[in-house]
Amino acid sequence: MSVKDEVLKQLENNKGNYISGEQLAKTLGVSRNSVWKAIKTLEKNGYQIDAVPNRGYCLAEKSDILSSFSISQYLKTKLDIHVYPIVSSTNTVLKEMAEQGADEGTVVIAEEQSAGKGRMGKSFYSPSKTGIYVSILLRPTISAEESLFLTTSAAVATARAIEDVSDKTAEIKWVNDVYIDNKKVCGILTEGAFNVETGHLDYAIVGIGVNVCFPENGFPKEIQNIATAVFDKQTDSTNKRSMLIAHLLDYFMEYYNELDSKKHVKEYINRSMILGKEIVMIESKKTIPATAIDIDKKCRLKVKLEDGSTKWLSSGEVSIRIKP
Repeated sequence: MSVKDEVLKQLENNKGNYISGEQLAKTLGVSRNSVWKAIKTLEKNGYQIDAVPNRGYCLAEKSDILSSFSISQYLKTKLDIHVYPIVSSTNTVLKEMAEQGADEGTVVIAEEQSAGKGRMGKSFYSPSKTGIYVSILLRPTISAEESLFLTTSAAVATARAIEDVSDKTAEIKWVNDVYIDNKKVCGILTEGAFNVETGHLDYAIVGIGVNVCFPENGFPKEIQNIATAVFDKQTDSTNKRSMLIAHLLDYFMEYYNELDSKKHVKEYINRSMILGKEIVMIESKKTIPATAIDIDKKCRLKVKLEDGSTKWLSSGEVSIRIKP
């Protein structure tokens, strides 16, 4: 770990309090000059650090840059966390790491994505410092079909984490979206590599994107009527993103480590926002009206078509039908 990272860790652990340069140097076993250089580098990276003679350095409490240290202070689960200012897509970066042999529990987090990925080939709007963009590497011994449980457990974990850090109520739109007040606040994309010989996944990557607060200029026109954020004001989200990520990861890994029991499924069903409602299914670019009537223990959605017939869906995309 570099001196800069070590200094940041100490400042994060004492956020809002002063720690002297002498104490930092003694704790880290480096020179005062090395500490000073590390502080200057952190300031260039955007960290708000107050320096007061005879008192030392203090990381401002309103400083809200994500780091492995800002997250780890709230995290109970041992994970290998990598945080970047910007990436193309956290799923893409983690996929490359997985192909190179990265261990299960490797997590990639970004402040911004230049090419965020959504389901069905869609993009995911990922502006800087207003959301969290997280991908988790897993190496489960499950079939490709069972990967649906990874997506659904991530949805429940995210909903619970949102409620932990805010006064909002989170619901789930089958199969992979989390909603607040009937607007989308989170999207989940699970990708993986399938091993033909074993019939299991070589690895799976669960990507989660959450709108934590509204972008300065609002959401783009194409999603401004369907997207929302956890917090109404950016000032309300200060120091909440790290906590949100930590709670999300802890909940998700709890479900993942007990995946055989499917302990998340009951809550997944209870949080459904579409059961009993008229919906539209999207199949082969066609829209098919139906009614959502049930979700089973396999997290499949049972729908009733207009001709009275029923069918079970294990994948696909649906939306609530808006009546004219």
